[in-house]
Amino acid sequence: MAAYLLRRLLLIIPTLFGIIAINFFVVQLAPGGPVEQAIAQLKGHGGSMGMGGAAASEAAMPSVGLYRGEQGIDPQMVAQMRHMFGFDKPPLTRFGLMLKGYLTLNLGQSFFLGQSVWSLILQRIPVSISLGLWSTLLIYLISIPLGIAKATRDGSRFDLVSSLIVLIGYAIPGFLFAILLIVVFAGGTAVQWFPLRGLTSAGSQHWPWPQRALDYGWHMVLPTVAMVVGGFASLTMLTKNCFLEEIGKQYVLTARAKGASNQRVLYGHIFRNAMLLIVAGFPAAFISILFTSALLIEIIFSLNGMGQLGFQAALQRDYPVMFGTLYVFSLLGLVMQIVGDILYTVVDPRIDFASRR
Repeated sequence: MAAYLLRRLLLIIPTLFGIIAINFFVVQLAPGGPVEQAIAQLKGHGGSMGMGGAAASEAAMPSVGLYRGEQGIDPQMVAQMRHMFGFDKPPLTRFGLMLKGYLTLNLGQSFFLGQSVWSLILQRIPVSISLGLWSTLLIYLISIPLGIAKATRDGSRFDLVSSLIVLIGYAIPGFLFAILLIVVFAGGTAVQWFPLRGLTSAGSQHWPWPQRALDYGWHMVLPTVAMVVGGFASLTMLTKNCFLEEIGKQYVLTARAKGASNQRVLYGHIFRNAMLLIVAGFPAAFISILFTSALLIEIIFSLNGMGQLGFQAALQRDYPVMFGTLYVFSLLGLVMQIVGDILYTVVDPRIDFASRR
């Protein structure tokens, strides 16, 4: 197993390199880079405002007089902007410098926010982890018992009714359900039981920790419910199908013929085999919910998480933030795949990845 893990860890390096390289050179082909974004921003403000963040910190970049009406931007200023953003260098040179920084965990400085990429990630990632972790846990806690109950009652009225409810939840977009929750429970037209935005109340940092924990949970209820509603359908059906497949196998019939009770057969024989795929998929499910499902929820509930950060970086062509977050997310995703393989062996010790060729 140790040799297998070492091989998988070594494979992270070329895989991560390929992901970053492909995305870097595809982005270079996209129109409207950071220089064009900065020029458009100057034109929009008539040259009366700086470019914000990194641009404002440049003493050589004056904040007024850059835009000259129909004459456009002074070419010297454009050249200065290209130098400031690093676009006076060839793409291969910029790619090499970026990789050199990544080897030392230096993700660079945001073009437009005036902060390091690491500081932006550390500010935003607790929000995304909160949403992803609690949503994933609730989805598993709901889906596994429900899927087992559906498998043991396959074809019954309970199975049909629960399938209808699951499909309705799957069909409702998470952002639409989030708006419904706000209207009903956050002061829209009915009651105001839950806060509308943020993860904490104003001044909560001075409260005792039990009160802070309750405040945090109070703020997490609506966004977590909005993410869970559409997320448990596929896992519920996967659990049901896994258990149905195992229920029909010969070893189950043999156990029942020997007089084993239904509970003994279900949890003593079927459970481990049926749960193999489900439990081992937890890391991938967490990563998927963490980084792909929370953007609209973060916007609706005014949560400054990684979804909003990545979306704003893509709109502004803030390349250091775009590629820095891609690097961190890809690395985390590859590591989680290895964790999933380890979980396979934990759930079923008979599995030996080291023996595979």
